[in-house]
Amino acid sequence: QVQLLESGGGLVQAGGSLRLSCAASGRIFNSYAMGWFRQAPGKEREFVATISWDSSIIYYSDSVKGRFTASRDNAKSTLYLQMHILKPEDTAVYYCARARTPYLVATYNAEVSYDYWGQGTQVTVSS
Repeated sequence: QVQLLESGGGLVQAGGSLRLSCAASGRIFNSYAMGWFRQAPGKEREFVATISWDSSIIYYSDSVKGRFTASRDNAKSTLYLQMHILKPEDTAVYYCARARTPYLVATYNAEVSYDYWGQGTQVTVSS
């Protein structure tokens, strides 16, 4: 059983920064790509970023590109999302997820490409 636990969310003013963490149980974390998604109130969950098992390939959604940075520490079985220049529209519950493969597939931005999900952490950006 894979368990993912997000942390680091909170309330921040527009223009501020936060770093989210996602702690994964077990060695199996190191062998899979990982992703970040978010869900704003009244909206569907959307893709934010994904990172291959060895951090060699990282993709971002257009809405966060240049402001967010995904990274991972396989020795600590932890995924990170550094968020800068936060905007009110970044307000959402942020989820980490384990991909079904070590590498990134063509559908890397689709929920179906991920099989394990965390419970989420709330990020609120005030204007």
